[in-house]
Amino acid sequence: MRLVLDTNTALSGLLWGGTPGRLIDAAEAGRIELASSAALLAELQGVLGREKFARQLARRGLTVGDVFDGYAALVVIVTPAGILPTIAQDPADDQVLAAALGAQADLIVSGDSHLLDLDGDYQGISIVSPAEAVGLIRPD
Repeated sequence: MRLVLDTNTALSGLLWGGTPGRLIDAAEAGRIELASSAALLAELQGVLGREKFARQLARRGLTVGDVFDGYAALVVIVTPAGILPTIAQDPADDQVLAAALGAQADLIVSGDSHLLDLDGDYQGISIVSPAEAVGLIRPD
């Protein structure tokens, strides 16, 4: 099963664990495949560098580079598909949709209402919450 995580889901899993972290763990164990694009990776790197995440990184004994490099090595980098603007409220979310199409993903995983409000589907790719995604992957 191939998943594209939106940036907030990836960030949450990488820094705090929890349910999104279980998706990262499943990818590390080879039970799922994570796909991303250069644009989504650049967004993640920029967000990781924000001051508000410095304390959590320090608490875990990690640097921005550690977290970013680990995630970048874990994902399959794909060329995003060309799509028409879809999410007017947050055009950056279109990058998630484009990456998912380019990856031929099975799922887009997000907690973002802009993505979830697409009636659970974008061009045949299901859009689910992290908890729903965890429920769909095979157990350990």
